[in-house]
Amino acid sequence: MEESLIPDLAGFLGERFSLPAQDIKSYSPLTLAFIGDSVFEVVIRSILVRRGQKPVKALNREKVRFVSAKAQAGLVTRMEPFLTDEEKDIIRRGKGTKTAHHAKNASLQDYHLATGFEALCGYLYLTGRLDRLTELLALTLEKDSEDET
Repeated sequence: MEESLIPDLAGFLGERFSLPAQDIKSYSPLTLAFIGDSVFEVVIRSILVRRGQKPVKALNREKVRFVSAKAQAGLVTRMEPFLTDEEKDIIRRGKGTKTAHHAKNASLQDYHLATGFEALCGYLYLTGRLDRLTELLALTLEKDSEDET
């Protein structure tokens, strides 16, 4: 099996802090979305910062273009052809979750799709598959990068 160039951060943290092994498939979609939201934001912030120095206000404005519910719903739609059945199932479970609220600047449909996307990000992170997450993002973020130039 080929070794990933991206470290298994979740596994590293589990070892470092002596966290018990968990069956990630038993996690609720909202738990996966909870961590996935942060994982996706760190990836986006890292990409933006590595593109070059800018004022923090400008970086934050660019970040919001990617991390909004509407933007994440668009990512799900664009990545659909590249998803495995397992990944589609994680998204389906995430978007079907009942929540007490939704983002004020997003439709309910976009919010649910974004929750499914965040659940997928969390799942891939917790299973040590950041390489797969970045592969999917590279395939789907290219359009946004082209629109930017």
